[in-house]
Amino acid sequence: MSDSEETQQGFSLEKTLEIPSRISSLAFGHAGHLFAGADDGSFRIYDLSAFKVLKGVRGLGAEVSSIVCVKKPGSDLRDAWIIHGKYISKFQMDSPKMIQTLEDAVATIQVSQDDNEILNELALNANKSHLAFTLDSGVVGVVDLSDKTITRMQTKHDSVCDTVKFVPDRPRELISGGYDTILLHFDYVQGKVLSRRQMDPYTEEGGVSLSPPFILSTAMSATGVLAAGTADGRLFVGFGGEKSSVKGSKKKSKKWEGLEEDETVLVKVAEGPIVAMAFADSRRLITSTLLGVITEYHIFYDQAEASVVIQQSWQQDSPGLTKVNALIADDKRIIVGGFSGKGRGVIEIWKQDTAAAKKDKELSRPPSP
Repeated sequence: MSDSEETQQGFSLEKTLEIPSRISSLAFGHAGHLFAGADDGSFRIYDLSAFKVLKGVRGLGAEVSSIVCVKKPGSDLRDAWIIHGKYISKFQMDSPKMIQTLEDAVATIQVSQDDNEILNELALNANKSHLAFTLDSGVVGVVDLSDKTITRMQTKHDSVCDTVKFVPDRPRELISGGYDTILLHFDYVQGKVLSRRQMDPYTEEGGVSLSPPFILSTAMSATGVLAAGTADGRLFVGFGGEKSSVKGSKKKSKKWEGLEEDETVLVKVAEGPIVAMAFADSRRLITSTLLGVITEYHIFYDQAEASVVIQQSWQQDSPGLTKVNALIADDKRIIVGGFSGKGRGVIEIWKQDTAAAKKDKELSRPPSP
């Protein structure tokens, strides 16, 4: 078997889970627990060893569009901050109740008074002191969890803001992406923009693509590498903010520099919108298109060539998903959620094959300078 054949067999579908409502969000609890939100205002916790539902919440009144899990001392079950409509709520999942409702939330924060200003994504900083959120109105905001105060950034996106991530090792900095095709980099304490990057329209032979480069998904590695997916099927990768311990002798700058153009790449990789992505480790990025083309890339910065390198190492079409809404990954699994052609919620759990895992470990090592 050749290396390429071995890599192409990198993941196999281990299990498919179905629920009546469409899956809208996914998150890991600890490594053995999967949190899955749905568009009917419910979410479930699955035991990934037995694929059984352990706990759940229902009756939240709006789609659960994002979930952030927080470790709770003395409990295997993580607490969960979740988005539902205009609200952010926290649930303690080690409650004796099998099924909780909104009345059981230990905290609920109303972010907006406007029925049309819907929340999209949550992110938790490394200190677990602040939650960042995004809104359909283009607003990026932060909740101080000590007193539940809300701060909105002074600059907002001109259209829907769909995604937000905190920068590792930079307690004050976060990144947002919007349908205005712009990535914004904030200092949330000052509420000001530190840097920005706009996605140029993709020019095909014979003209410009009809699909604008809306930013639909982002992922941030633990080392500070940023990836973003666009509606016109392009992948952005920025290495400028990677930790100096990984890149070599570069001193830590005063601010994250992940949008610096000389250490980024924007390349066409898919025929459809890239709607979900996650880093499996610092060098392995997993993406999915809207129609369920799941792809693994190995990425690195070539110091000798002074360029970002993206290598596709595995790709497979989802057999059961008509539309994808969410994706998470760790060093052994890819989990994708959305819905089938019949409108039912579907979760696919893909397991990495042993032989491919060895190959991935080799490919994840950056080349020697």
